[in-house]
Amino acid sequence: MLRLLSAIKSRSPGSTPSIVPRPRFVSLLSSPRTHPARRPARIPTTKMVYTHGTPYVTPHILHKHYAQAHDAEVSNLIGRDLEYFSQAGFDMDRIQIKRNAPPAVLYEDAIRNEGAIVSSSGALINFSGKKTGRSPKDKRIVYEETSKDEIWWGSVNIKMDEHTFEINRERAIDYLNTRDNVYVFDGFAGWDPKYRIKVRVICARAYHALFMNNMLIRPTEEELQNFGEPDFIIYNAGQFPANRFTKGMSSTTSVEINFKRMEMVILGTEYAGEMKKGVFSVMHYLQPVKFGQLSLHSSANVGETGDVTLFFGLSGTGKTTLSADPRRKLIGDDEHVWSDDGVFNIEGGCYAKCINLSAEKEPEIFSAIRFGAVLENVVYNPITRVPDYDDASITENTRCAYPIEFIPNAQIPCFVQSQPKNIIMLTCDAFGVLPPVAKLTPEQASYHFLAGYTSKTPGTEDGVLEPIPTFSTCYSAPFIVLHPGRYAEMLAERMAKNNVDCWLINTGWTGGKFGSGKRCPLKYTRRIVDAVHSGELAKAEYETFGVFNLQIPTGLEGVPRELLNPRLAWANKEAFEREVRKLAGMFQKAFALYESDVDEKVRLAGPQVV
Repeated sequence: MLRLLSAIKSRSPGSTPSIVPRPRFVSLLSSPRTHPARRPARIPTTKMVYTHGTPYVTPHILHKHYAQAHDAEVSNLIGRDLEYFSQAGFDMDRIQIKRNAPPAVLYEDAIRNEGAIVSSSGALINFSGKKTGRSPKDKRIVYEETSKDEIWWGSVNIKMDEHTFEINRERAIDYLNTRDNVYVFDGFAGWDPKYRIKVRVICARAYHALFMNNMLIRPTEEELQNFGEPDFIIYNAGQFPANRFTKGMSSTTSVEINFKRMEMVILGTEYAGEMKKGVFSVMHYLQPVKFGQLSLHSSANVGETGDVTLFFGLSGTGKTTLSADPRRKLIGDDEHVWSDDGVFNIEGGCYAKCINLSAEKEPEIFSAIRFGAVLENVVYNPITRVPDYDDASITENTRCAYPIEFIPNAQIPCFVQSQPKNIIMLTCDAFGVLPPVAKLTPEQASYHFLAGYTSKTPGTEDGVLEPIPTFSTCYSAPFIVLHPGRYAEMLAERMAKNNVDCWLINTGWTGGKFGSGKRCPLKYTRRIVDAVHSGELAKAEYETFGVFNLQIPTGLEGVPRELLNPRLAWANKEAFEREVRKLAGMFQKAFALYESDVDEKVRLAGPQVV
C-alpha cells in the first residue's frame, strides 16, 4: 500500500494509475490475526482502464491543489476593494482573503484548520474557547466628538479614548496579517433598504464567517458586486488577547466600538455573539440618531390580516416560544426596527439557545439545525455525532445560528409595511403576584418598558435561595447606547400615533411564589395571547389590581377566574399582600435611576406603596 501511494505521488499530474486498490475497512473490535483485512492482498494481473480518464480517487489525493485553486478565486471577488485592504494595513502579498465564501468552503476550512466537526443533522459544530458568552464588563465605546453627547455613559457604555482604540485596531490587523486565511463577509443589517446599513466582517476563523453569513442579511450576487464602501466594519481578532497594560484595559478581552470611524474591534474573545450584538448596538445608535426610527430588542410576528405584534422579554420569559405561532408568520426572533413604514427585522438569521432543546419542545428550531447552521459549544456523541442538547458541561449558553429561511413560517422578506397593533411585554414573576395579563395605559407601558422586569429563580445560580428581581431597562440593558428615556419616549409617541394596545403578560408563578405556587400553564398563556390577537381581550371587562394599579380582565373563556386575579389564587392572603409590597418596593428602587428624566405621569404609573 505504501509503494502504491508513493507511485501515485511521484506520477505526473496528467497520468492515470493502472492499479487502484479496493478500499478495505478494518473493525476496531476485530482481532488483527483473524480479520479478513489482514490477509495478504491479491494483486491483479491485468490493467484496469477507465474510459473517463480519472480513477475513483478523491481529487485532493491526485491533484493536491484541486479545490484549493478554486478557493483562491474567492479573493478575486474583492476586485476594486483590494485597495481598501491594502490601505487598512493588510499584507496582500501574504494573506489570502476569502470574501463571502460559500458555506461548503467554510465547512471545509473549519474542519481542516479549527477542529470543527459535522453533526449528524449536517450542522457545523465548533467551539468558542474560553469565553462562552458575552463580556459586558470589557465592552467600550470610544469617547469622541461626533457621538459623545448622544451616548448614555456609565457601567454599560464605558469610555475609551481614541488613541487606545487605534492601538487595539492596529493590534487586531497585525494579528490578522499572521493568518494564512482571512475571511470577509459583506452583508446588510436591516431588511428595509431605506434604513439598512452595509456591514463588513473581517475575521480569522471560518466558523465566525459562517456565523455572520447566517446572522446578517445575505446579499444577492448583484448586490455583492455593487456593495461599495461598508457603513460599519468589524475587525475580529478574538484569538489574540488585548494588552491589559494598555490604558483603559481591564483584562485581555476588549470589545470596542468607534462611532466616528464606524468600526468595531474584538480582541481576547472568540464568542461569536459579540459580533451579532455589536451590530445591534450600532443599529441601536444609528436608527434613532441618524434615521429617527425606533430600534427594539424584541421578537415580532404578523397575522393573515397584516396585524403585527411585538414581543418584549428577557431570557426565560417565553419571547421565542410565544412569538413562534403556527397561525402567524415570524418576522424575527430578537432585533427589530419600528419605522415610519412598518416593522422590519435587523438580522438575516436566528441565534437560538440549545440547552434542553428537543423536537417536541421547539420543533421549528430543532429542524433548522441542518447543513449551513452553526452549533456553538454543543457537546456531541463522538461516535454518532449526535448533539447532546441536555449536556451543559461546556456552558449553559449553548447556541445555534441559522438563516431565518430555515424557519418554515418565516416572513420573507422580513419586513411588513404595516404598523403594530399590539405590544406584549413579557415577565416571569417568581414572586407569584403579578397577573397573567393586564392592559397597560400609555404611561404604564413607558414605565414597564423602562423597568424591564423579570426574576431569576432559585436553582438558576449557586447561592440563590429566593427569587431575585432583574431589571433590564428597555428589555436590552447590555446593548443600550442612548439614554433609556429616549427609546421610551419614541415608543410612547408611536403607540399614541398608531393607537397600539399594550399588554403585560406574566408567564411566571401563580397561587404562591416559587416553591409554593406553580408556573402558569403554557396553554393558558397561549390562550391569552390568542385573545390579544383576536381582539377578544380588548373588548373584555376589567377591574383594578391593587398596589400596581393594573387593569385586569374579570373573565376570559378558557382561563380560570382565580388565575386572572392573583389574589384569588393565593390561600394565604396576608402572605400575598406582603409579597406584593415587597416587589413594589423593588420596582421603586430600580426605577429611581430614571425618575429625573421622565414625565411625572410616567413616574406615577408604577406601583405605589403606602
